[in-house]
Amino acid sequence: MLDGGGRLVAGADRPDRPHQAGQVHDAVVVGGGVAGLVAARELALAGLRPLVLEAWRAPGGVVGRHEVDGLLLDAGAESFATRGGVVAALADELGLTDRVVTPEPHGAWVRLPHGAGPLPRTGLLGIPADPWAPDVRRTLGTVGSLRAALDRVLPASVGLRAEVPTLGGLVRARMGARVLDRLVRPVVAGVHAAEPDDVAADAVAPGLAAAVRREGSLAGAVAAMRALAPAGSAVAGFRGGLHVLVDALASDVEARGGVVRTGTPVVAVERTDGMFHVTVTGGADGTGGADGPEVLRARRLVVATPRAVDLLAGVAPDLAGLHTDPGADIVLVTLVLDAPELDSAPRGTGVLVARGVQGVRAKALTHATAKWGWLAEAAGPGRHVVRLSYGRAGDDAGDPLPRDLGALTDLALRDAAAVLGVPLTSAQVRAAARVPWSQGLPVPSAAHRRTVQQVRAAVAEVPGLAVVGAWVSGNGLASVVPDARATAAAVAAVGAPAAPDAP
Repeated sequence: MLDGGGRLVAGADRPDRPHQAGQVHDAVVVGGGVAGLVAARELALAGLRPLVLEAWRAPGGVVGRHEVDGLLLDAGAESFATRGGVVAALADELGLTDRVVTPEPHGAWVRLPHGAGPLPRTGLLGIPADPWAPDVRRTLGTVGSLRAALDRVLPASVGLRAEVPTLGGLVRARMGARVLDRLVRPVVAGVHAAEPDDVAADAVAPGLAAAVRREGSLAGAVAAMRALAPAGSAVAGFRGGLHVLVDALASDVEARGGVVRTGTPVVAVERTDGMFHVTVTGGADGTGGADGPEVLRARRLVVATPRAVDLLAGVAPDLAGLHTDPGADIVLVTLVLDAPELDSAPRGTGVLVARGVQGVRAKALTHATAKWGWLAEAAGPGRHVVRLSYGRAGDDAGDPLPRDLGALTDLALRDAAAVLGVPLTSAQVRAAARVPWSQGLPVPSAAHRRTVQQVRAAVAEVPGLAVVGAWVSGNGLASVVPDARATAAAVAAVGAPAAPDAP
């Protein structure tokens, strides 16, 4: 069940453990998303007893879940990048190794204004490692592949002369407009809800610029980076859904002596005598509970929410005037369909939609039962789960999506039929759900990265204070997890002030 803001409000609640009045906590973590839970676990591994404060009634953040037509599904992120092996290593520590799964090998597609074509099976954010591969040639055409192949003979510096090269500028300069418009732009919109010209290349593909300089071409850089990645798919998930990671993290934190307290919004933070004073209210709507505000005291504080800049303004004065990118507002629409005609996975595991496709408002569609074998087994023959994503940076706010679920379902069904290339009728809809997310995908632009550097510098001036989350580390668990672990480990190592006498 979801509340009006799209967050999970039932199904994963954990009883709060009592705490003593006047107690001084080893550490408080504000925000119970994956970043906050990973940070709390790292603090617990260091021998501390962290208290996690989550505003909503269940932890997880954008890694949420909901039940649709009897199926327990991801309500937010549903896969993670395998690069670096960091998420897989965490899963192993949590006893989840046997639940890590890779997508079915159907490939993915892109829907363009003039038709549909496959995305490169060997690529990075849509950038092909081989412009002459049959799947690439089908989508780009011979002219597009020929232009992309010029990348191999261009000087390595082409596209990298800017102080902070953008992904769009790099791809356009080296491989041309067709690669950018037909492959990279739809992928970046689907993954980061942003435009390639607005994102720093190394923010969405860490190490890409250096790899281009080293390999002498963009295609060579992509091939080299893919070769260094773990064998198999570039993404993976968990049998049962990505949200099983949240349950495992929260359980591990509590098993190690920590507390995960939900329905507890943090409204203010102060610091006096080396101690953090965290004011919370009751009720997941933030309006306060019957007992009124409560002030918790902690020796260390980790903030894992994009609200950190405002929340910590009185603690770290240098944060004044800083504004991180809020990210696009995203709406996910899940449809469960009786549609045997989708058994053949006509568009593979999903479709990314380019701008300018007439009659389609979705930016992406995931054919979840084609992507995940465990879900196809749970759904049974002929029953399919498709999820459509709406919202990206720069979308016209003057044409909002329907708020009525029935009207939104009709829109999503039309979009699904258009991008899948299969007629679908309302009679085939068994169930539908709408989940909106805000501030989940900050645009990783050069300006945002500079602001994050300033935020980190300001926070570093306050002993025992740290910030974590996608808004500082970059989008995706492959970025969030190692940053949260390293940051929390550093906080745990900071000598804590002596606890003042309880009032």
